[in-house]
Amino acid sequence: METRIALIGIIVENVEVVESVNQILHEYGKYIVGRMGIPYKEKGVSIISIVIDADNNTISSLSGKLGMLEGINVKTVYSKYGKER
Repeated sequence: METRIALIGIIVENVEVVESVNQILHEYGKYIVGRMGIPYKEKGVSIISIVIDADNNTISSLSGKLGMLEGINVKTVYSKYGKER
């Protein structure tokens, strides 16, 4: 299966959905290479960066599930090339 590396940027503006965000990320844990979270208290948001190595459908599915949550903004950047896994 061909996989790609992607960076998923998440801005959490609604703290009530943080548990849902973490549950979704847990579901995709086997694909996650790294995760960094930064609470920005002065602005009342949290920023999460996820590095993932997975096929396009998996990356899109994760981004889509996160993006459907209220108060969550998600953007995904893909590497140019895939790699056979």
